Amino acid sequence: MDNFPLTVSKDKELHHFEVSEHPHHSGEGCKFRVYEAGVFVASFEPDSNDFLHICQNPGNVDEEVLCLLADGIETHHPQGINDNIKKLKP
Repeated sequence: MDNFPLTVSKDKELHHFEVSEHPHHSGEGCKFRVYEAGVFVASFEPDSNDFLHICQNPGNVDEEVLCLLADGIETHHPQGINDNIKKLKP
């Protein structure tokens, strides 16, 4: 499991998050969990085209901020966010 910081800006306000990646994601849970100030606030799941979709939003994070988060996570993985899944499939 890899963690990385991610900051997004909306309306000149910075939002600081930590993203937890679960590389052995099997499709049964969310691959990326997002924390703000140590509290779990959202999670994302990739589709077959490497686009992230909201899996959970227990922190009621603004939808625009969630879209910016998804973009940031996708950018963090230029080779694709499903690489680990594709490697596991024969």
